[in-house]
Amino acid sequence: MTYSIYLSGEIHSNWREQIQVGLDGYDLDTKVFSPVTDHEDSDNVGVDILGAEDNPFWKDHKAAKINALRTTSLIKRADFVVVRFGNKYRQWNAAFDAGLAIGLGKPLITLHAPELTHALKEIDGAALAVTETPQQIVEIIRYISQA
Repeated sequence: MTYSIYLSGEIHSNWREQIQVGLDGYDLDTKVFSPVTDHEDSDNVGVDILGAEDNPFWKDHKAAKINALRTTSLIKRADFVVVRFGNKYRQWNAAFDAGLAIGLGKPLITLHAPELTHALKEIDGAALAVTETPQQIVEIIRYISQA
């Protein structure tokens, strides 16, 4: 069985690559999706496609809407969603994606350091697994792929 996985959240570390390498190492039949992780490309998509804006609010609005179209369609295609919350930056997009996944009935796995457990208790409460390392994600996918 092929599993489609959406990897959402923190973009300042190589956790996505660690998961992909782990999946490849087990030769698991997976398809991995993720948001655009280049800040400039993501922030400018609206004005690049729809035209320049004088007001930064409207520039951000255009980008947010197009990114939401992309994210929503990929989460809908996913069998489950992994959301990584990092320590350094506020990840509003990650929280949005977790809520979207829950709202769409997609199984959710969270990935974060133990010191974020209290802050993320509500999101973790909706997750089917709460992990601390990319390798734990790989092992969960390996386990469920043995069906």
